[in-house]
Amino acid sequence: MPPKRLQQDLRTRWYSSYYTIQSLLAEKRALCAYTAEYDLPATLTATQWDLLEKTVQVLAPFEELTREVSSSSPSASDVIPMVQVLKRLLSRPEEADEGIRTIKGTLLEAVRRRFTHLETEPIYSVATLLDPRYKHRYFSDAEASRREKDVLLAEVMKMKEVIRRTRAGASEPAKKTAQVEAASKSKLGNIFDEIMEESTPCPEPATTSARVEVQTYFSEPTILRSDNPLLYWKVNQPRLPSLAVTAAEFLCALSTSVESERLFSTASNIIDEKRSRLTAEKAEMLIFLKKHLPLMLQDKAV
Repeated sequence: MPPKRLQQDLRTRWYSSYYTIQSLLAEKRALCAYTAEYDLPATLTATQWDLLEKTVQVLAPFEELTREVSSSSPSASDVIPMVQVLKRLLSRPEEADEGIRTIKGTLLEAVRRRFTHLETEPIYSVATLLDPRYKHRYFSDAEASRREKDVLLAEVMKMKEVIRRTRAGASEPAKKTAQVEAASKSKLGNIFDEIMEESTPCPEPATTSARVEVQTYFSEPTILRSDNPLLYWKVNQPRLPSLAVTAAEFLCALSTSVESERLFSTASNIIDEKRSRLTAEKAEMLIFLKKHLPLMLQDKAV
């Protein structure tokens, strides 16, 4: 067998515990054989191995979402849907919960406590409404959705005044056909689909041009969750100009600070003892190219 090492558990990284248990389960057969051959005093029983397998299943959605929000693409609009999916997943009873009900209950309470006021923060709520993949479908109740729609309408009316003079010569392109997201094979994807199907658009009377624009946007189907929301607004900007400008303002915010912290690692990789004569101006240019050139090439390809 090829040599392998068990994952080290770090107190400052919760997911290291998940990877540690995963590595133990992957080497379960070898560990049990080694324990029996050398008659080790400390061993894991069959019940403990079973609890480790169930613990990994509970922590798997957290690890999957952590990897997703730690990349460079997720924005603030992904936070509320992900929290709602976690709540739904942890509160759903299953037959395999024997022995881990306390773990699921503790995790559910922690998620609720940490994200109690999430839907009242405009940076998250308005960004979620302006994301064509989610819109108003992932709010906890209809009252919260209605309240944040009013906040969105106020933001759109502000933008309406800014671009009023530039709308006259704009021509309306062909409407992009929105698609309903297909069912995903993962457990998290099924929860996303389930919440999406439960919510239905609520028509509201249109009295102003800004309200008409907002109502038109919410009356259309959502796009695939795998699609790029920024590309959607690029295509539909002539048709929904005020919403597109507002979306650019809110969707540019990242969901976590992980990508910002990676800038320090990028700087340390560029500026080292072998490049001690690198000026600050050149270093800044290299860091900018390192972080933005892939995005520029991707936009050019699209």
